[in-house]
Amino acid sequence: MSACPDKLLLVHGLVDGELDAANAVATEAHVAGCEGCRAEYERILALRGVIADAGAGYEAPAALAQRIEAMLAREGALAPSAPAAAPRRRGIAGHVLDARWWTGAAAGLAAGLAVMVWLPRPAPTTGTDALVSSHLRALLPGHELDVVSSDRHTVKPWFAGRIDFAPPAPDLSADGFPLAGGRLDFVEDRKVAALVYRRRLHVINVFVGRADETAPRGTETVSKDGYNIVRWRSGDLDFSAVSDLNRKELEQFRALFIQRAAG
Repeated sequence: MSACPDKLLLVHGLVDGELDAANAVATEAHVAGCEGCRAEYERILALRGVIADAGAGYEAPAALAQRIEAMLAREGALAPSAPAAAPRRRGIAGHVLDARWWTGAAAGLAAGLAVMVWLPRPAPTTGTDALVSSHLRALLPGHELDVVSSDRHTVKPWFAGRIDFAPPAPDLSADGFPLAGGRLDFVEDRKVAALVYRRRLHVINVFVGRADETAPRGTETVSKDGYNIVRWRSGDLDFSAVSDLNRKELEQFRALFIQRAAG
């Protein structure tokens, strides 16, 4: 079964992390329910894995830029002047045999290569988009909770056997952040535990996963598409709390979570 023609570009954009949060959530929901688009999504992921394993990436050597500059500099000197009495050539063959056309084409190719070499590469994604997308996806009906309970002694053991670590689930109800439950989720193809807390009408998703040793340590607060994200590390676990709650209260939530989890 083929992918939906009107969704194909969105599926590719989803794999490449090029969609905004709203389109990413909508496309993920479509892929989950469409066999053709899901097959295309999995095909692209598999292809990327093959390319990555094969080490197909290529970094243009610095000397290439110098050769292109030299080619452009001498382009005028290499182009011979056509004799005034030369017969006019016609058709593609005539253009190819015309030295001025050929040199111009070479210069155009060199300029194109120069653009490819010198244009800045897009910055790599940091995971912020993936966190917001996972948060929004969880807000869809039927996706927010796998285990519904305000009791941390129910929520924490629920993850046993479903993930290879036990996420802390401190009781923050007395501080105005009641626990609602939890679920399994995926962020950037990594299985994580998701704890769900509430603050008045706001939902706070806390994504907990094994620590990424390549990521910087310490706490961080960022904003994306109207959502705030606070990150921290404790032991061998990374935590990311995502919500449309204001930054001050979300940072207060982080401080309380760390304090109660350690107590």
